Amino acid sequence: MSLELITKDDLEKFRQTLLDDIRSAIQPSVKSSEEWLRCSEVRRLLKISTGTIQNLRISGKLKSNKVGGIHFYKKSDVEKMIVGERE
Repeated sequence: MSLELITKDDLEKFRQTLLDDIRSAIQPSVKSSEEWLRCSEVRRLLKISTGTIQNLRISGKLKSNKVGGIHFYKKSDVEKMIVGERE
């Protein structure tokens, strides 16, 4: 059985490589160009009440992401609903 010694420099190079790999894996998702709207902004754009937006969310017609008790909606999803109302 052969033995390999690992030096502090080897560990430092490994750490730096690992950090670079993690940064490159995370970066595309962080740089999302999607714009998010708060509930109040969506209600104003769609001219609907709080109850109506809740019903849209519950029925799955308007998806949201909840962060710390606040619902956020993709602007593109809201725009699709606006276009759908006009047709």
